[in-house]
This record gives sequence, C-alpha cells and structure tokens, in this order.
Amino acid sequence: MSKDSSDLFGVLFEAAPAKPVMSRTVPVLVPMPAPRAYSYAVPEGMAVEPGSVVQVPLGPRQVIGVVWDGEDDGGVDPKKLRPISHVFDCPPLGRHMRDFVDWVATYTLSPPGLVARMALRAPAAFDPEPMVEGLRFIGGQPERLTPARAKVMEIAADGLAWTRLGLAHAAGVSTSVVDGLISQGIFETIFLPPPPVVAKPDPEFTASRLQGPQKDAADEILADVRKGEFAVSLIDGVTGSGKTEVYFEAIAETLRRGKQVLILLPEIALTASFLERFQDRFGAKPAEWHSDLAPKMREKVWRQAVTGEVRVVAGARSALFLPFEDLGLIIVDEEHDPAYKQEDRVYYNARDMAVVRGRIGDFPVVLVSATPSVESQVNGQSGRYTTIHLPTRYGDAALPDLHLIDMRRHAPERGGFLSPVMIRAIGKTVAKGEQALMFLNRRGYAPLTLCRVCGHRFQCPQCSSWLVEHRFRNQIQCHQCGYAERTPEACPECGTLDHLVACGPGVERIAEEVERHFPDARTIVLSSDIMGGVKRLRLELDAIAKGEADIVIGTQLVAKGHNFPLMTLVGIVDADLGLANGDPRAAERTFQLLSQVTGRAGRTGLKSHGLLQTYQPQHPVMQAIVSGDASAFYEREISERERAILPPFGRLASIIVSADTRQDAETHARGMRNAAPQVTGISVLGPAEAPIALVRGRHRFRLLVHGRRNSDMQGFLRAMLAQSPKERGSVQVQLDIDPQSFL
Repeated sequence: MSKDSSDLFGVLFEAAPAKPVMSRTVPVLVPMPAPRAYSYAVPEGMAVEPGSVVQVPLGPRQVIGVVWDGEDDGGVDPKKLRPISHVFDCPPLGRHMRDFVDWVATYTLSPPGLVARMALRAPAAFDPEPMVEGLRFIGGQPERLTPARAKVMEIAADGLAWTRLGLAHAAGVSTSVVDGLISQGIFETIFLPPPPVVAKPDPEFTASRLQGPQKDAADEILADVRKGEFAVSLIDGVTGSGKTEVYFEAIAETLRRGKQVLILLPEIALTASFLERFQDRFGAKPAEWHSDLAPKMREKVWRQAVTGEVRVVAGARSALFLPFEDLGLIIVDEEHDPAYKQEDRVYYNARDMAVVRGRIGDFPVVLVSATPSVESQVNGQSGRYTTIHLPTRYGDAALPDLHLIDMRRHAPERGGFLSPVMIRAIGKTVAKGEQALMFLNRRGYAPLTLCRVCGHRFQCPQCSSWLVEHRFRNQIQCHQCGYAERTPEACPECGTLDHLVACGPGVERIAEEVERHFPDARTIVLSSDIMGGVKRLRLELDAIAKGEADIVIGTQLVAKGHNFPLMTLVGIVDADLGLANGDPRAAERTFQLLSQVTGRAGRTGLKSHGLLQTYQPQHPVMQAIVSGDASAFYEREISERERAILPPFGRLASIIVSADTRQDAETHARGMRNAAPQVTGISVLGPAEAPIALVRGRHRFRLLVHGRRNSDMQGFLRAMLAQSPKERGSVQVQLDIDPQSFL
C-alpha cells in the first residue's frame, strides 16, 4: 500500500495499549487514489455503519476514512485485518451522498477515495464543537453596587444565559465589571452549545415584491419545489431581469418545507453584494463555503451543514460535496461559467454534477443564466429541462444600446488602444457624473516584452508561454506556473539598455491610457492579481457600487453579476480576443462574456450604452450581441455543434500525458494511442503537443477521444487504460471527461 502524502488527513494518535477483539469486517474508503475500498476489522463493542467517519491505519500513518457500502472482500478473518482505530462523533454520510460519490467516481473515472475526500474537507469538524462557557444570574447583591454593575444585573435578571463578552457588550461595560460580579457569586457558570455560524434565514422576513413575468416565473419554479421531486428548471433571463429574486422565492418555499438549500456561485469570494441581497430578503446571510474561508469557519460550516443547523450555504463548486443532512434544493447561478469546471485531481463540472445530485436525492435543481450554455439550451429544447424565459429587465430598466466600433475605420492614435469614438463616449459619461467601464480580459500591463535591437522575447523558463509584464509590481510573470522576476532594464540576450518594448495591452496599460486622457477622473483597476487579494477586491467593488469611481478598467471579474447603479457605459477594448484560438467553444464563450459585461450597464434605469471595439464587425458573435438576437446565435451555434457531433450531440474526453522529457511524454502518449480498442462511433485524435506544450518544466502531449452521444465513453477509456503502458518514471496521465479547456 502506498503512503498517503496528504497532510490534511494524516492524524497521528498514540498506539492502543492492548489488541482489541475483532467482531467483523467492513469496507472503508480512504483518501488516496486506490481503485476500491479497503477492508478493516471492527473491534468488538465499536458501532459503525455505512457512512461512519472513522480513523484507520494506512501504512505507518493514521488517516481519515469513511465506512462504505457493500460486503467485506470474501470473508477474510477479522483477526488478520488491521482494526478501525476510532469512530468520530458526527452523523454518518447519508445514502444519497454515498451514491453521489460513487456516481462521480464512475463517471469521471476517478478513484472513489479521492471523490470521498472532497466530502471530508474539514477533519477538525468530525468531533462535536466544544461547549462555550456561559453565565447565568442567580441573585444576590454585590458588596458595592455601582451604576455599571446595576446595569449588568438588570439585563441578566431574566435568568437567560449569557457569554461573558456578550453580557458586557449588551450592558455597555467592560468585562472587568462582569468579572467582579462573578467573583462575588452573583453569576453561576454554565455551558452553552456553540453558536451557529449564521442566524437561521426567515422565509417571511420580507414579502415577495415580484410582479408580471417575474411572478409567473417564480410560480412555475414553486410548483416543482412543492412537489418535492427531481426536476431541472433553467431560468434564461437577460441581465437585470430579476432572476435572483425569482429563485429567492424557491429558496423561501424550500425553507418552509424544512429542507436545506445550496446556492452555487462561480466567484463566491467576490460576491459580497449577493450575500447582502440575501440578507435583505431573509434577514440573515447564508453560510459561505469557498477556498478563502478561514479554517475554523470551514470546520463550523461543515459540522453545522451535516447536523442541519445551517439551512442555506452559498459556495463555490466544492460546496457541492458538503454532506448536508437534508438537502432539498440546489441553485446554480451563472450556470454557463467556466469556473464550475474543476481541473485538479478529480475533473468534474459542478453544474452537471449538481443535476446528478438532485436526481439521486430526488429534489429540484434550478440553473440560472443570462447567457445559458449550449448544453443547457439543448436540454431545454428537448424537454429535459423546463426553460423559463425572462426577456425584459425588472421594473423600468432598459437594456443598453449596443454599437460596434469598426477599428479599421476608427483606429486609435499611435501607441494607444482606445478608439476616438470610445474616448469621446467616456468623456461624455464622466461629465454627467456617471460611470464608465472599460473591459479587457487580459491581466497585467502587456502580454509580451521584447528587445527592439535583437528581437529577444521574454519567455518563462519552465513553460512555453510568454512572460506578462505587471508594471504596478515591476515584474514579468508567467500566468501558467506563477514564475516571476523583476522587470529587467537591459536585454539578457544582447545587453542593450532601455530598448525593451511592451507589446499589446493589458488592463494596466489601458488604465495608463485612460489616465492620460482623463487625468482628473477617479479610476480603479479590477483584476484577480492586484495586491490585497479578495479583501481588497470586495472593498473596491463596494466603492464602485457607491459611486466612488468614475472609470473602471477590469478583467472578467466585472462580468460576475455585480450591480453598479451608476454604470451607464461599458466599453469592450478587444471584442475579438476570445475568438483567436481553436477552442470549439470560443464563439459561445465570447458571446457569453461580452453579453455579461455589457449587461453591467443601465441596471437601475439610467440610459446606457455599450461599445465594442472589433476588427471583425461582421462576425456572427458581434452581430448577435448588438442585435440582441441571442436566439439566432444559439440556433446557429447548436446547428454547427450538431453537424460536427460536438457536445451536447457528441462526447469528448481529453487525455494529457506529461513527463520531464519530451520523448518520454510522446512515447507514452503513442503507446496509449496504440492501446485504444477499435470501437464503432469512437475515435482517438493525436497524440499531438498540447497548445501549451511545456508547463512547470513538464512536456505535455494530448489525445482527444471523440464519440457519439450514446457512446460508452467510460467503457472505452477503461479498456484503453487497461491496455496502455504503465506510468513509469516521471510520466503522468490526466483524464478529463467532458473537457472545457483545450490548452
């Protein structure tokens, strides 16, 4: 058995003083890439059941595992097996959760232990939280009754329990006043259960104000919620159409029925405005679950979700694996967003797996987007999903007027990237006291730096990608592996000073150009790599919403559902950027991203505009956006996918073979290609070098498996992997069912 390298699940305990008597054996999934559960003996007197979270020996370590379904392997004598060391005092993973783990493992061809690991992300939460020390008033008089002491005693006279800090805060006194009363026997010490991470949401806190199409949409979803059965609804509504308020009604009804709710958001760490909107409707915020959450808070949320104390969780894709006590509804907001795809260890799409979890648990799932994915559109057209259209904005707000700027006719000045048409529009917007947004989906100052004398290009020493200049930090950085160095003053190839030139724009360079034209305007740059991280981003998003900025220059972060009341102009600096690659989803993603960005304008009723700078004004994506005819774009895109037998009409799987040397990677990839079985309807393309052929010093070759919709892709891949050469040396194989990235 291989040694598990994860520190997260390694928990060392002292050796048992005596060898216990074994009564039976059970399968236990451990968090490692093993193909099946291992058998362990259950000591006599220990109670376990399927789903019990346990600690077991694995090699020289003690690790966390979960008792799984099924019989032990062939009636092995329990005396010959290693025993379970400890059973944690937490509710077992329910049958639906275990079935979900098995389904994900089977579909993604991932080791089930690694999938179960995602449901056990908070080891410190497996045992109950410690009780909190509290106080209760028992009467009596202190030796000296001061006004401060009298205030404390007055508040505590009802006999309710208080924490020391809570009582001092409520009375408006220091904790030393409370301590003095404790020392004189005025209070007794009691122990209280740990407080909830968030207050329980109240479905009646604010009455629904929906009307017209929004009320009709909510009524349609409520019918599914009241049935309490599996169904998938797709809310397809333009930006600002009230989609969030519609699914809030589904959440309220689910809470009335005593069920828990999961809301998936693509960027939960950046959506403070969503949490505030939820609080306005339900009187309390939902519990958060994402990678930036403090470890202690993650433990509390995990524990209180599994015990049912937390009723609503809003989280990133990993929240899908929280073992809720009684989940009754999943909302997938911005269901089209690529952030729902995980591409590490277990490759899965949280949108699709949310639908699976709803089917296994027999409860409704609601998908939400202003620009639904092609897959969801087809599922709606075929009747698998119920599509609910919201074609107009909520209230009196109108969609922005959209226009193309043909950069061949309205070229920017030398050294600039903004058309004169765009610059005039920014000036008019700022002069009216309104906000303008300049969008460019490219971080940093410039994507390439080269020497004008010898032509040397700065490339990452570990990856086949150019180093991006970040002028704010005085660095050039690789966006693949994170390698960074100080921006040099001289060319390392020819040694010439002051002849390095930045090629192309990033958001920092656009900010520089904007400040040159509008030196008195307040500008903010929004990018995922700015100094200060998520906390600073939240502060700056809040500042923009309050009108404390005139011009915003941002990457795709600004397309994530934010509501900026004064935003009336959105300018797309390079509308063609997403079309310049071989990704079969390039047109769809460009349409979605640009539609979402332009949708930031005019959400509160102000007259608004969107300008798109393009060198391809006749491209179908550009025409679809400015015409507002999304249905024509989807019809064309769906027709092209169907002709090419691409998802959702066909199936794809990606295999990336990487190694320390190019020869090892290519040789292994060719061996895998030769091992592919001959099956009608499934073909293997490649191997070929991946578009990014070198990442972190590892050479990468790619195979693409293509099949028809009804093809047994998993069976084909299992047979192929079984006959492929074994991974030796530095060779690694990554398998991705339904890939979203083709790099």
